[in-house]
Amino acid sequence: FGERLSFFFNAHNHFFQEIAKFRAARRLWAQIMRDRFGATNPRALALRFHAQTGGSTLTAQQPENNVVRVAIQALSAVAGGAQSIHTNGFDEALALPTERSARVALRTQQILAHEAGGTDTADPLGGSYFLEALTAELEERAEELLGRIDELGGAVAAVEQGVVQDEIEQAAFRYQQEVEGGERVIVGVNRYAEAESEPIELHRIDPDAERRQLERTARVRAERNADEAERAVAEVVRVARGSDNLLPAMREALRVRCTVGEICGALRDEFGTYDANRV
Repeated sequence: FGERLSFFFNAHNHFFQEIAKFRAARRLWAQIMRDRFGATNPRALALRFHAQTGGSTLTAQQPENNVVRVAIQALSAVAGGAQSIHTNGFDEALALPTERSARVALRTQQILAHEAGGTDTADPLGGSYFLEALTAELEERAEELLGRIDELGGAVAAVEQGVVQDEIEQAAFRYQQEVEGGERVIVGVNRYAEAESEPIELHRIDPDAERRQLERTARVRAERNADEAERAVAEVVRVARGSDNLLPAMREALRVRCTVGEICGALRDEFGTYDANRV
């Protein structure tokens, strides 16, 4: 089943580091699948991944600068071997994307594919001393981190002990310190800022959309078989208490028109919600 696994990565602003990150991930995956799990199928050794440009890198200040950020991030994913890419709208630090910003995001991908030569060859920067050294460094540091996780008893144990959340929080804290201290330059935010914000068209949600959705949900509940729906949710809860596959029970609940909210609510009542501070 290894050939059916895939990953979802973010692409951030440091062009070379991001390419090295994706290359290191591909190398690590091949080694782990071969050496730890004994995979022999070449397709199982190949890391397949989707990359989305980093929403957390988008700035509300001078938002049109995000067009450049997104293009750089997307190109790093192309050069790093992504199979598919999502490009953010430049206005997503402020609101849901407008049609215009979504079109610019789409055209960014199309320009990279058809004008920039992004798809002409795989691993276009392979062999570069800088990229190879950076890839090797990231791979080595990732192996150290994986070793720590193994010592804790694996990924689940690391999550339960709060190690993963702590790593995320520490990284976020260091990043924010660097931005506020000026060590990390964010153009338009802590350097090259402007006194007045530039006007930008924002996407506005139709307030009637909520009313229409509530009406549709009420109509579904009124027209469905209430007993069937109640039994289906109860079955989801029953399966959740054991070790069987939840998918068939959830699929049956959806078939009899239970809402996603009802199913999630039942699971939330049964499992509770994750709180890193209580781990």
